[in-house]
Amino acid sequence: MLWTLFKTFFKIGLFTFGGGYGMISIVKEECIDKKKWVTNDEFVSIIAIAESTPGPIAINMATYIGYKQNKLIGAVVATIGVVLPSIIVIYIIAKYLNDFLNIKIISDAFFGIRIAVSIIIIRTAYRLIRDELKSSNNKFLTMTLFAIYVLIVLYIDLFNVNISYVAIILSAIILSMILILIGVDKANGIS
Repeated sequence: MLWTLFKTFFKIGLFTFGGGYGMISIVKEECIDKKKWVTNDEFVSIIAIAESTPGPIAINMATYIGYKQNKLIGAVVATIGVVLPSIIVIYIIAKYLNDFLNIKIISDAFFGIRIAVSIIIIRTAYRLIRDELKSSNNKFLTMTLFAIYVLIVLYIDLFNVNISYVAIILSAIILSMILILIGVDKANGIS
């Protein structure tokens, strides 16, 4: 099991460009679809926890899933597996950095990678919403909350509004607590 954890997260770390958000789709495919280590609902919770705790989302996700599979040693093995490819690549790039970024094909490749990562992130968000809609009893509320989130993100990005992501996360926590306290989650089947 430990070797499988290491190989899985090493592969995820090796073939991920664009940071943790680009990794979400690959983690979902490997850990939910193929290995069945976590469920869709657990995965959405893992993303929320990984995003709201200190550190990179990819490392937090690997640590959580590794811990779920084999306690502390699983968490350590999965975390090492996901960061090792980055350490190797960064070491190689740092050694040849001045020459590396001046190569036209490399700079063009990074431009293409940025576009591909954006598409992967959008696809992952779509799949998570689609899965949430399947399990939700209140599809209208789920879609409304998603639409509000998208509009807020677009507003922040389009108008370069300087807002703390901590404030956004805290606002989401407060809204969730209010919905739970007034019983919307039970009455409307919010998952």
